[in-house]
Amino acid sequence: MADDNAGFREKLIRSKERWAREGRLLTGSPDLQHARRLPPGQREVQNWPVLDLGAQPAIPLDKWRLTIDGLVEQPVMLKWDDLKALPQTDSVSDMHCVTQWSRYDNHWKGVTSRTILDLVMPKMEAKHVIFHAYDTYTTNVSLEVFADPDVLLAHSWEGLPISREHGGPLRVVIPRWYLWKSAKWLKRIEFSETDKPGFWEVRGYHNEGDPWLEQRYS
Repeated sequence: MADDNAGFREKLIRSKERWAREGRLLTGSPDLQHARRLPPGQREVQNWPVLDLGAQPAIPLDKWRLTIDGLVEQPVMLKWDDLKALPQTDSVSDMHCVTQWSRYDNHWKGVTSRTILDLVMPKMEAKHVIFHAYDTYTTNVSLEVFADPDVLLAHSWEGLPISREHGGPLRVVIPRWYLWKSAKWLKRIEFSETDKPGFWEVRGYHNEGDPWLEQRYS
């Protein structure tokens, strides 16, 4: 099974690197009508497609930990009960995947990024945030993006705990960016002075990922 997962992962990586080289899915024409809600080159779906690197880590809640460190005044390691004791927020947002699908009106529950910022107090030098996942995946955003009021560390979707296949027990939700920036199976949040492009960013994907600008590839 491990060999099968490794083979799937390498095949997926090669395929997406080829997409980046070829500029696949780019429309080249921002549609003002779509810009109201559906970004250019996207199509609306009703389901939630599953995309991963061939492994879906299972993390028991009693073993789960979230480390928040780097350039912060108060680094922490949260257990599940610690996370749930923080102020909880309900949020509704759309999500847009770089593979060309969008899903509207997703109901989330979790902890806002602003709650996290108040908790750990980033230092003045901190300019970037790097997400680390339990499957070794990483991705990066600016501190400015992370601080947006709609950014959430989500544990629930549509009234139920987020399933393992979709990144449970905890995933990031960044509605402004393509979904690859919303890391699943969140393990660590690192605050950094320097940018650290993540798994897909070093494989030809854009360093930011704004769907309305079609920032799919670098």
